[in-house]
Amino acid sequence: MEFREAALTVLREEGKPLHWTVIQDLALKRGYLDPFTQTEIRKNLLNVLAQATRDGEIEKDSTGVYRIAGDGSAVPDARTEAP
Repeated sequence: MEFREAALTVLREEGKPLHWTVIQDLALKRGYLDPFTQTEIRKNLLNVLAQATRDGEIEKDSTGVYRIAGDGSAVPDARTEAP
């Protein structure tokens, strides 16, 4: 899995803002990133997070903390929709 896809997948799965170190740890633990075949994990992850922020896919909440753009949820909450 590519770095950008791994970061976005982790953020979508967690559904809440995460520090980049948590995104990195979860991506490694879940096997989305492989330190044996992908080099410079930290550098590349930070680069794709910055680019995804510029592209509007994610937003930066505070120093090093990112979330999916908008409200962070892909599925609307049925309790708040009119019948």
